[in-house]
Amino acid sequence: MTTPVIAVRHATVGYDGRPVLRDISLTVSAGEVVALLGANGSGKSTLIRAVLGLVPLSAGSVTLFDRPLRRFRQWERIGYVPQRLGAGGGVPATVREVVASGRLARRGVLRPPGRADRAAVDAALRAVGLADRAADPVATLSGGQQQRTLIARALAGQPELLVLDEPTAGVDAASQEAFASALRDFVAGGGTVLLVAHELGPLRPVITRCVVVHQGGVCHDGAVPDPAGHHAEPDHDHVHPHGPDEPAGLWSN
Repeated sequence: MTTPVIAVRHATVGYDGRPVLRDISLTVSAGEVVALLGANGSGKSTLIRAVLGLVPLSAGSVTLFDRPLRRFRQWERIGYVPQRLGAGGGVPATVREVVASGRLARRGVLRPPGRADRAAVDAALRAVGLADRAADPVATLSGGQQQRTLIARALAGQPELLVLDEPTAGVDAASQEAFASALRDFVAGGGTVLLVAHELGPLRPVITRCVVVHQGGVCHDGAVPDPAGHHAEPDHDHVHPHGPDEPAGLWSN
C-alpha cells in the first residue's frame, strides 16, 4: 500500500472555545484530485488550513508525505493557493514577476534565477493561458486572470501537491476552463490535488473523489455527488455575487 500524501487523523479545530472541526479523518493518496465540498461555514477551508499548519489542532494529527506536520520542512513540495480576496489597490508587479516568485522556495532567495527557473515560469504561464499577458501589470487583469496568476505561481514551483481554496469561485468561464485544463496537465504529470469548492463546474470531470463537510464533520467521502437544484440547470454559469469577476488586488492589506 502506498503512503498517503496527506493523512488527517481525528482532527479537531476550534476558535475561541467553539469547535469548527470535530474528529475529522481524511486521506489523500498520490494522483488523486480530492474536492472538499460543503456550505459556507461548514469548516472545509479550516480543514485545508489545518492540513497546512496555518491553524492549530486541538486534537488529532496531520502527516504530509509520511512526516508529522510539526516536523515537515519540505514546503517546496506543496503549492498553496488561498481564497481570492478582492482588495483595493494594485500590486506593482508584472504577471511574470508574480509567477516567478513561486520559484523562491525551490531555488532559495539568494540564488539568482537560472534557465530551469525561467522554463518553469514559462510553462506555468502557458498552463493557465496567460503567456500573452506576462509583461502586463497584475493590477490590469480581471479577477479571474489574477486568480490564474496565483495558480501559475503555485505551478511554477513544480510542487507534488497542490492545495487550493475555492480556486474558481466567482471567476469567469474562460478562467475556469483554463484552470481545469491546467489541473488535468498537473495530474497527468503525477501531481496530487486537494481543493475546496463551492461548486465544481468545469472541474467536475477532473475530480476523482469528493469529501462533503457538514457542520464540522465528514458526511460523504466517495464519488462526486450529482448537482441539485439550480446548480443542475444547464445555463448555471457558476459565477456568483460573492465573487464578482472584476479587476481587484491580489492580496488584501
